[in-house]
Amino acid sequence: MTTAKTSSSIPESDVELFSTTALMDPYPHYAALRGLGPAVYLSEYDLYGLFRYEHVRPALVDWERFSSAEGIAMNPTTNEAMEGSLLGMDPPRQREVRTVFTDALRPKYVRKVASDLEQLAGQTVDDLVRRGEFDGVTDFAQRLPVDIVLDLIGFPRDEQREEILDWALGAFNYMGPYSDHQASSLPDVQALAQYLTTKATPEKLLPDSFGQIVWEAVGRGDITENEALMTMSAYACAGVDTTIAGISSALWLLARNPDEWAKVRQDPTTVPGAFLEGLRMEAPIQSFTRVTTCNVDLDGVMIPTGSRVVLSYGSANRDERHYPDPDRFRVSRNPSDSVAFGFGVHNCPGRVLATMEAHALFNALASRVEKIDLAGEPVRAPNNIIRGLERLPIRVT
Repeated sequence: MTTAKTSSSIPESDVELFSTTALMDPYPHYAALRGLGPAVYLSEYDLYGLFRYEHVRPALVDWERFSSAEGIAMNPTTNEAMEGSLLGMDPPRQREVRTVFTDALRPKYVRKVASDLEQLAGQTVDDLVRRGEFDGVTDFAQRLPVDIVLDLIGFPRDEQREEILDWALGAFNYMGPYSDHQASSLPDVQALAQYLTTKATPEKLLPDSFGQIVWEAVGRGDITENEALMTMSAYACAGVDTTIAGISSALWLLARNPDEWAKVRQDPTTVPGAFLEGLRMEAPIQSFTRVTTCNVDLDGVMIPTGSRVVLSYGSANRDERHYPDPDRFRVSRNPSDSVAFGFGVHNCPGRVLATMEAHALFNALASRVEKIDLAGEPVRAPNNIIRGLERLPIRVT
C-alpha cells in the first residue's frame, strides 16, 4: 500500500522492496515508487529512498549532504563491520585512501596487466562455439574476471578463488535490511574476512599486484592495516561479482532481443553501447545508502537530518523521465550517463577493467556467432544489493 504526498508529509510506502519476490522483479515497484514523489519513506525498513534519476545522480555527487561516513549498508551491524572501508568514507579522507591505489588502476597499467585479454576472450568464445551450448554465467562471464581481476588484486592462485565469488555475493547480501534472508549470509562474510586475514597477507600475495601496493602503503603509514583489509575486500567484491553480473545480464538481453544482436554483428562498433545498455537495464549494484547531514529539501519534500537514504541505481536507470521507453533494450541508445558504475567521489574504480573485459568478450562473440538463443530457463538468486543471474543456459550458432 502506498500513500500520495500531502502538504505536511513525505510520500510513504509499505512495499517490501527487499522481499524475495520484489528482488526477483523489482522494476514494477521502482516505477510505483518513482510515481510517488522525489523521495519516499519506506516504512517497512525505516529508510528513505530516492528513485528518480534527477535526484539519485546529484545525490551521488553531493557527499556533503548525503554522507557515506556512517556506512553505505542498510543495517548498523554491517556498517560497523565495514568501518575503515573506502566505500564508507567522505572526502578528504576518502581521497587520501583512494590515491593509494589510483595509479595501479589507471588504464595504462590495467592494459599491461590484461595485455592478453583479447586472446583470452577469443579462446573462451572459440571453446564455447565448439560446444554449442553452455552456461552464460560460469562459462562465458566468469572466466576473465576470475583470472584477471583476482590476479590484479594479487590473491593466490588456488582452489579458493571461485569460493571468493560466493563469499562476495554473501557480503553484498549482508548489506541489506535486517531479515532472515540477510542474516543467512553471515557465514560468507566470516569466510571472506578469514581469507583476507590469513591468505591475502603481504607475503602470500602475487608480486607487483594491487594488494602489494596497498600493503606498501600500510608500511609507509599512509593507511591503516584495517583500511587495507577493507579496501581489498571492497575491490574483491565490487571488481568480480559485479563484472560477472553485468556481462551475463548483457548476454541474456542480447539473447532475448535477436534484432539487437543482429545490429551488433552488422556493426561491432556498437559493442560498447550494447554493454552500457545492458548495465542500464540490469544494474549490477541496485542500491547503496547514504545518511543526510542536514534537512534536505527535494522539490518540496523534506528528508530529515540523520536519515538513512537508499539511492536506487536500478530505478534511476529505468526512469521514464530520463530514458524514453526505458524497459526496452536498444544497443543504439548508448546510455553513457547511467549510474550503473556509480557517480561522484565513489564512482567505480574498476570500471576500466570491467569494460575492457566485456568489450573483448562481446567482440569475440560478434565475430564468431550468428545467433544467440536461450537453451533453458535462466536462474536468478535474490540478493539485497547485487542483481545478476546464477545460471544462464545459452545455445549459439
